[in-house]
Amino acid sequence: MGEGGGMRGVRRSAPGSRATPLELFYDLVFVFAFLHVTTATAGNPTARGLVQCLVLLALLWWCWSGFAVLGNLIRTDQGIVPAIGFVTIAAAFVLALSLPKAFVDRPGGLFGPLVFATCYFLVRVSETVIFLWIGRRNRDVRRRWRLLVLPLLLATALIVVAGLLPQRLFDGTAESVARLLCWLAALGVEYGAGLTLRGSGWTVLSAGHWAERHGQIVLVALGETIIALGLSPSGIAGLPLTWPVLFAALLGVAVVAAMWWAYFDTLALGMEQTLHRTRDPEARAILARNAYSYLHLPVIAGVILFALGLKGLIHEGADPNTPSWGIPLPGLDLLALYGGVALYLLALIALGRLMLDAPRWPTIGGILLLVALVPVAGPLPELIALGTLALATTLAVAAQTVVDSRRRAGVRQKAFEEQLAAEEEHTRWRGHHL
Repeated sequence: MGEGGGMRGVRRSAPGSRATPLELFYDLVFVFAFLHVTTATAGNPTARGLVQCLVLLALLWWCWSGFAVLGNLIRTDQGIVPAIGFVTIAAAFVLALSLPKAFVDRPGGLFGPLVFATCYFLVRVSETVIFLWIGRRNRDVRRRWRLLVLPLLLATALIVVAGLLPQRLFDGTAESVARLLCWLAALGVEYGAGLTLRGSGWTVLSAGHWAERHGQIVLVALGETIIALGLSPSGIAGLPLTWPVLFAALLGVAVVAAMWWAYFDTLALGMEQTLHRTRDPEARAILARNAYSYLHLPVIAGVILFALGLKGLIHEGADPNTPSWGIPLPGLDLLALYGGVALYLLALIALGRLMLDAPRWPTIGGILLLVALVPVAGPLPELIALGTLALATTLAVAAQTVVDSRRRAGVRQKAFEEQLAAEEEHTRWRGHHL
């Protein structure tokens, strides 16, 4: 299977490949999935509901990571791959649709937990089969195929068992807890297998594609916060546009902008450059796994938690019965707001240490400030609490940018030079061939 040719309608990727429009189409399903996760958790504002939210998110992330791996190995928009992808993404959409019923079934329809388990199995099996088929000539993949298949089968079996738990053995609470324990065991199998497999015959063919895909899913998650800020179950179309509404919108966007800057301004560029410089295939695969497949999960989780805290905030501000600056946030919403941003920044600290070997002391200080502000913000009206969060986050990100000014200039200059070189090469090719 050559780089430019294909075998049976599949074309292998290349070191300079980038993300395709079809992969962005796949991400639309995960926009919907992330929205469903926050919606389901908002309807169950308890500690157990929050844990269920994180478990669902971790399973969704593992499914998305499989798409990212395949997109790095093959050209997803060539040959028969789009047809296979549409079938797989249909299963992923039903998986997202069943998220609110994944733990507790609703009467009058299909059994939600089993629907979720079946769709998860279909998505993961299709990803694994394609990977094994692509690497069938790779001796390492052939030798270790059991290590690829057995964790998938065991994890899916645990999720199916969770879906089929006989209700007569448990009451409502015990049934939910038992199902959650099965899901946690499935997560341990999936993520634990990823740690033991090391390279397993897979390497990152295109560092640019790998970094770009993960940057895109971070953007998807940040977009979810904007949706959560303006969307509520009853809608806001019939409510007046007031100053508190505008204030809440601006504060929410300010936090999202600071989170975007903290990741994309320098860190994302520097991580991609480090991945490019890592020439050894197995070392690159391990670095890509640790930094992106694993450490980007808390990045996404932090954004989704922040979106959960924002959900319906504008609607409350528009309600004439709500005081001008809002009421104090419920405990779970407050922890989701501040804890989500803190988790996001903590993940960026780990990424900076791993990929750039750079301590991020201002960001560490920002996290400590957020933790200290939680009890202070608790009794405050919700808009004041959101404003305090926006100010603290912006200060932490601005301080990190100032401290990183020298490294930032170097990283961004290299990225700009690479962009110019790519544009020049593309212009030259188009002049000769188009």
